[in-house]
Amino acid sequence: MSWFSSWRRARFSNPWSHHDHGLLDILRWKSGWRRTEAPVFGADDSPAQRRELSWAEISEWPLDGVRVFWLGHASFLIVGHGKRLLIDPIFSDYCSPWPFHLPSLKRKVSVPWSFADWPAIDAILLTHTHYDHCDLPTLRKFPASTPIIVAEGHGRWLRKQGFADVTEVPWWEKVALGEWSITATPAQHFTARSLFDRNRGHWCGWCLEAAGQRLWHAGDSGYAPIFREMGEKLGPMDLSMIPIGAYSPRWVMKGMHMNPEEAVRVFQETRSKRAIAMHWGTFRLTDEPMGEPPLRLAQEMAKQGIASERFQAGAIGQAWTV
Repeated sequence: MSWFSSWRRARFSNPWSHHDHGLLDILRWKSGWRRTEAPVFGADDSPAQRRELSWAEISEWPLDGVRVFWLGHASFLIVGHGKRLLIDPIFSDYCSPWPFHLPSLKRKVSVPWSFADWPAIDAILLTHTHYDHCDLPTLRKFPASTPIIVAEGHGRWLRKQGFADVTEVPWWEKVALGEWSITATPAQHFTARSLFDRNRGHWCGWCLEAAGQRLWHAGDSGYAPIFREMGEKLGPMDLSMIPIGAYSPRWVMKGMHMNPEEAVRVFQETRSKRAIAMHWGTFRLTDEPMGEPPLRLAQEMAKQGIASERFQAGAIGQAWTV
């Protein structure tokens, strides 16, 4: 094997059989070579609602337990047990690999605050380095010494970007941060920042546990058989953050992004008591109307006989208490 072939060889993969896509599939989709799929509902194309956050809400410590704020897309602020943690923060107006900005990748809902500065962040957790989950302009808003905890394989690249404190965590392994125990959980996805680095780093979710309370951020993932095992090993989850959007067309997205029906299955298999819907309503990444994922989520919850308040598609800026 040549040096070049060895360099290009994917380092990470999903260890179970699944639907996959390549660059040719993306070109066929975007060029219209293959027919797109009709929406399931007559949903409108409105993004998620927005609720303004105040400085006091994100800076004050909860009297008891944990506060979880949805900041849009897959971004969350978690405040409690002596730490403020950010997961997959993206505050930019675009999630794009190009220096020019395509209207299709523009943020549809502004960030849910108007203040310029943030209270001190104790760590930033990154599930992988796709542009809509690892936004360098956002990361650079915080001191370069801010600890970054990331899936395995991304540490060297992040250090080259100027971040001084980077910890890589393989699947099922954990790190301690004060009272928090943080475990990297499996997901079904892929990584790339360019045409030449596909799967050179891994992808994951995060299970965060402190004082007997357990939170889980699924990361970016298609449905996979690993979720039942995760529920058996780590569950029950007191509050989960599960993606419900960016799923159409299925012939491209099935392996990488779950749809709302699959999200409900993951909710059940991980033994989640409650969940927040994420990865919808902020950026237009795929073909489904932006208002469709919550409708499909509500329909599937009713079909499964699960109370609607247990898995909520809330507003950007909304907070939940555990």
